Amino acid sequence: MNRTTLVRMSGFALLAVGTAITFAAPANAAPAGGSSANSAVQEALQRDLGLSPQQAEVRFQQEKAAFSKESSIKAALGADFAGSRFDGQSGKLVVNVSDASRVSEVTAAGAVAKVVEHSSADVNAVQAKLAQGSASMPKSVTAWYVDSVTNTVVVEVYGSDAAASSWAKSLGADRVVQVSERPQTYWNVIGGQAITTTSGSRCSAGFNARSSSGARYIIDAGHCGNLGGTWSGPGGTLGTVAGSSFPGNDYSAIRVSSTSATSTALVDRYSSGSDVTVSGSSGGSVGAAVCRSGSTTGWHCGTINALNTTVTYSQGSVGQMIRTNVCAEPGDSGGSLVTSPGSGTRVTALGMTSGGSGNCSSGGTTYFQPVNEALSAYGLTLYTG
Repeated sequence: MNRTTLVRMSGFALLAVGTAITFAAPANAAPAGGSSANSAVQEALQRDLGLSPQQAEVRFQQEKAAFSKESSIKAALGADFAGSRFDGQSGKLVVNVSDASRVSEVTAAGAVAKVVEHSSADVNAVQAKLAQGSASMPKSVTAWYVDSVTNTVVVEVYGSDAAASSWAKSLGADRVVQVSERPQTYWNVIGGQAITTTSGSRCSAGFNARSSSGARYIIDAGHCGNLGGTWSGPGGTLGTVAGSSFPGNDYSAIRVSSTSATSTALVDRYSSGSDVTVSGSSGGSVGAAVCRSGSTTGWHCGTINALNTTVTYSQGSVGQMIRTNVCAEPGDSGGSLVTSPGSGTRVTALGMTSGGSGNCSSGGTTYFQPVNEALSAYGLTLYTG
C-alpha cells in the first residue's frame, strides 16, 4: 500500500466537546431560553445535518435497519470483510469486500457491496506499522486513519513536510493529506455548564459512572484529569481526580465525593431541546449521525468519519479515537459524544472530546476518546436511564 499522494486541504482542528452534569435537577428539566423545544431541535437539525425533524427520524430508522445487519455480515465474510459504513444518500449499509465472489452474499443480506483492493487485515497492518514507527515519526504528522470510502490509510500532516510524506510512504500509507492547523487540546471553558479545577482551568463534564461498590465518578478527558486538583461544578465541589491517562489514551475519572452532587444519565442539549438520556454505550459505526454537548458551543451534530484513528498532539499520540465532522470550539474538552436521538430523547454514549480545531462557523474535524475503553480501564459502568 505505497501509492502515496499528497492532497491539500483547508485547515481543520481537533475540537473538544462538553456535556455538563445536571445537579439536583429533575430529569426533564427544560433548558433556559424562550424558544420552544420543538423549534429549537428543528433549528439544530437543519443547521448541522440539513435535515428537518421528519427527515432526521427517517435517517434514524434507516441507520437502525442498516447497522442491525453489520455484525452478521462481518461474521459471514470473515477475512474478506474490509470495513463498512452507513451511506446517508442511499440510506443503506455499504460493505467493502476484498473478494468479488462475495458480493452476492452482501446483497442478499440487504446491504450494498463494494469491491475493494485491501482487506481489513491489510489496512490494520498498515496502521500497526505506523504505530510501531511512531518513535521516528516527524512532529508534523497529526493523525492517521482508514478512509472506508476509498479503502485507503490516510496520514495527515501539518504544512508541507517531505520527511513526513516519506515516513508515511515507507510504512505503507496510501495518502498523505496536508492540513493547515496543528491539533491541540482544550480545557478552558467559556460559559455554560462546566467543571472547574482549583488551578482555575475548566473542562466540560463527560459521563457519570459508578463502581461495583457504588463509588461515583465523572468520566472525562485525560488531558483534563492531568490537571489534578479538586474539581467543582455548578452546584459546588465534586471531588478529586482518581485516575488519568494522556497521551496514549485520553481518559480520566474524577471521584464524586460531594453528597450535594446528583449523578444522572442526562446529557445537556442546551437551547436545542430538553436533556437526552443515556441508555447504554457502544463503539460507534462509520457513517452514523452523532451529536455532542459542549459548555462553550452547546449542542451540535455531524457524522462519524472513521474509527480506530490515531491522532498526534504536541504532547504525544492518542490511538483508537473516533473521528467526526462535528464542530466544536476551545473549552469543550471532556464533553460527551452520543448517537443522534432523532426525534426522541434517548441516546447511546460513544466518547469524550479529546481535541480539535476549527469552529462552529466554518466547521472542523473532531476526535473523541471512546467511552467503553475508559469504563473498562477503571472497572466502571455508566449511569443509564
